[in-house]
Amino acid sequence: MNGLKKVSCLGPAGSYSHLAAQKLCPESQVLLLGNFPAVFAALTRGEAEDAVVPIENSIQGGVLQNLDLLEREDVYAVEQTMLKIDHRLAVKEGVALSEIRRVYSHEQAIGQCSEFLQQYLPDAQCIFVNSTAKSLELVDHESAGIVGAHAHKEGVVLSAENIANEKHNFTQFFRLRRREEGLPAHSGTVFFCAVCEHRPGSLLALLKVFSDEGINLTRIESRPIRDVLGEYRFFIEIDGDIADARIQSTLERARAVCRTFRILGAYN
Repeated sequence: MNGLKKVSCLGPAGSYSHLAAQKLCPESQVLLLGNFPAVFAALTRGEAEDAVVPIENSIQGGVLQNLDLLEREDVYAVEQTMLKIDHRLAVKEGVALSEIRRVYSHEQAIGQCSEFLQQYLPDAQCIFVNSTAKSLELVDHESAGIVGAHAHKEGVVLSAENIANEKHNFTQFFRLRRREEGLPAHSGTVFFCAVCEHRPGSLLALLKVFSDEGINLTRIESRPIRDVLGEYRFFIEIDGDIADARIQSTLERARAVCRTFRILGAYN
C-alpha cells in the first residue's frame, strides 16, 4: 500500500461510503473511520489526500452533519457521484420477525424504512449506529440490522426485497480535497453557502441575482446558524462552469448582497 494516495470515508468495510470511495478513488488506499468528523479531520490533517462523504439522499434530503462540516472545514467538493440505495433487513438465520426486539442502522436508513418497520416490527426499538455496515456486526437472535443488498456475513440472511419506503432511492456523495489545492478548472455545478441579512427581502435579493442572469438553481436548503436563534444559512447549488466569467461575476454580485458567502465546491 506504500506510495498510494489515501481516501478517508465512513466505515466499516462494505458501507455505502466505502463503495462510493472505491468508485471515486479507485487507485487509492481507503481509510475506514468511525464517524464523519474523523473523515474530515483525516483530510484536513493531511492523513488522506481525499475524503468521500454522503451529502444528500433523494428521500431524506441533506445529510445535515456533513453540510455543517463542509461549511466549517477548509475543504472543497470537487467531484460527485450517485449510488442507488437498496436497503435489506438482516437477521440471524432461522430467527423470525416476532423474535426481533431491536433494529440497528444508520439514522437515515431507519428513516427511509419507516413504513416497513411500522408494519412488521412496530414494537422493536430502533437504535442508530454510524453506518448500515456497522449494523451487520450487531445482528443477533434478538437484533436485526438494515444493511445494503451487497452486505454479507456468515449466518445472517437478508430480506428478499428492498424494504425502503421508496424503491428508487439514491444518495449523492462528494469527493473532497483540501481547500488549499483549489477548485477544478471547470465544472458543471457550483455549490455555495450564504447568510443573508436578517431583514425582509434579503433572500429574494440573493435569488434574484441568479434569476436575472437566467442561471438555474438545482438545490436550496437551509440550516439554523448555531447560537443565533431564528437565523439560517442557505446551501445553494447552481448550474454553471466555475471558469465561466459570467458565473464568476454573478457569484461576486451574490456575495455583495450577503452577510457571509462561501464557495463550497465545483464539480460535474
